[in-house]
Amino acid sequence: MDTIKTLNKWANSHTYLPLDLLRIALGIFLFIKGIHFMSDTAMLMSLFKPLQNMAGGMIIVHYVAPAHFLGGILIAFGLLTRWAIIAQIPILIGAILINFMGEMNTGNLMLAIITLFICSFFLLYGSGKHSLDYYFKMQQ
Repeated sequence: MDTIKTLNKWANSHTYLPLDLLRIALGIFLFIKGIHFMSDTAMLMSLFKPLQNMAGGMIIVHYVAPAHFLGGILIAFGLLTRWAIIAQIPILIGAILINFMGEMNTGNLMLAIITLFICSFFLLYGSGKHSLDYYFKMQQ
């Protein structure tokens, strides 16, 4: 717990508006991806074709869209950012692995890798000073 408090203090003292804008852009991107997956379930099922014979494949399909949708909203507003990113990391690792198990799509692979790196950064950095987490913390 002390490590998280130390990271939060460091992040709040070294916060920059471009990093907050990057967090907001990441949240909007994930939100749009969630909407896209919800509206085009056939495309989502085709992405998971390499995993269709695995146990729990349908559970994974029903986890991805809502996690992107809700996680994107939380990340964009900076509310429970680390928790929302923890929910995104298994999806992003799966997106990278699917490219190696099925048909390779370099565009999707690069997008998933970049998104994973940005999520990993915000997992350590936190939500920053321009966020609801910081606002609620200052209200106490």
